Amino acid sequence: MSSPEIASLSWGQMKVKGCSTTYKDCKVWPGGSRTWDWRETGTNHSPGVQPADLEEVVKKGVKTVVIGRGMSEALQVPPSTVDYLKKNGIDVLVFQTEKAVEEYNALAAQGVKVGGVFHSTC
Repeated sequence: MSSPEIASLSWGQMKVKGCSTTYKDCKVWPGGSRTWDWRETGTNHSPGVQPADLEEVVKKGVKTVVIGRGMSEALQVPPSTVDYLKKNGIDVLVFQTEKAVEEYNALAAQGVKVGGVFHSTC
């Protein structure tokens, strides 16, 4: 199963190829995607992305996770989150969201089992 391409990104809107939903923030993994609802884990811009935000993506057997920190990089990624991924043998890439989507799509096109979490505003 391949990771779906992120078809479009603009402020506050993301589309994943093969999915009719327009996301504000989203999680993607080989074979699927869904809304990333920060309320599920109590996520805020600071301290930022928590290991709990990534558990679902990790369980999909990804080899790499790409984190999009927002258009202005307001979303933080604490060292504990990076450590969580590395301890699970997963490569992690953290970028401004437009760059993160570019990197994610490039990896997906190469057939890498890549997942991601992307914040499409600030």
